Amino acid sequence: MPVDKMVDLSGRQMRRLPVHICSFRELVKLYLSDNNLNHLPPELEQLQNLQILALDFNDFKALPLVVCTLKQLCILYLGNNKLCSLPLELRLLQNLKTLWIESNCLQYLPEVVCELSLLKTLHAGSNALRSLPPQLQCLQELRTIWLSGNLLAEFPPVLLDMPFLEVIDVDRNSIRFFPSLAHLPSLKLVIYDHNPCRNAPKVAKGVRRVGRWSEETPEPRKRSGAVIDITLDKKPLLPPAAKTEPEAEPC
Repeated sequence: MPVDKMVDLSGRQMRRLPVHICSFRELVKLYLSDNNLNHLPPELEQLQNLQILALDFNDFKALPLVVCTLKQLCILYLGNNKLCSLPLELRLLQNLKTLWIESNCLQYLPEVVCELSLLKTLHAGSNALRSLPPQLQCLQELRTIWLSGNLLAEFPPVLLDMPFLEVIDVDRNSIRFFPSLAHLPSLKLVIYDHNPCRNAPKVAKGVRRVGRWSEETPEPRKRSGAVIDITLDKKPLLPPAAKTEPEAEPC
């Protein structure tokens, strides 16, 4: 058993997880990123103390159900796989606070995500999402949502009913009009760059906007019917690829 209760087998080009790893029953962190995994052994269920599991950059077409038995999980990285859906059993992970499902094949956000009541961070960028389910507003602990690189043609209405959101990223979508976000009292940052929009979202004082007209008034200035071009604001870095534990509170 590692002294730090962590095993990192990232980048080993593994096709199978060594079963003996599942004997480390006090394991808290398991990193299996950047391999060739498409299944996991049932023995993984023995790791009931696991809090962080990284399965990103693999070949999963479906989430192995054994993952849903790890009820102490706080952070789950599933990005850069080939997932088209998530199993209903995911609802069993009621301690989950951070879920990364970016760069998969999702055409819709699985409604089971809306049952993860403690979720604080959701990264669902670079999929093929066209909308968000109204049930998302049930996630009252959600603070950050990353939706860049999807197929959203309108700003998701459900986000307008989530007053606790602090960060909204809808960069690189197909949104043409932004409603006012000034009524969201907790909002700190909205990223809306690279959309074919003709307006910037109105926000409350002190909220940072990243996108066209972000440093101007919420509507572009006009002169003789022509819109004056305004230099794009520099976009900040998206969430780092490196795995970091949540800053809010320990698991």
